[in-house]
Amino acid sequence: MSQIDTAKIRRESLRWLVLLTLNNARPIGAFEGPILSVAQSEYPDATALEIRRELDYLEDRKLIILRKEPSGRWFADLTRYGTDIAEYTIDCAPGIARPAKYW
Repeated sequence: MSQIDTAKIRRESLRWLVLLTLNNARPIGAFEGPILSVAQSEYPDATALEIRRELDYLEDRKLIILRKEPSGRWFADLTRYGTDIAEYTIDCAPGIARPAKYW
């Protein structure tokens, strides 16, 4: 019997929440603060560092554009691929906990 990797589940779920948040923020995008607020609605102990890690991951996958401002704040917006993942128009590779489409 395999052991449940709760840290992996959390990371992948946070990535999905970030994509959904940015999809709802289109076409403007969002700073990390509102993204963290959404994440904390699901994971009350979510931290800014944790969100930054997942934003960085999503940028590496070319799903978001990330702007790190001189003030220290991060700003994110979806790429075309990120929008397609959020809208279920393309397949989602492992690493993001996108639920199965049920409609």
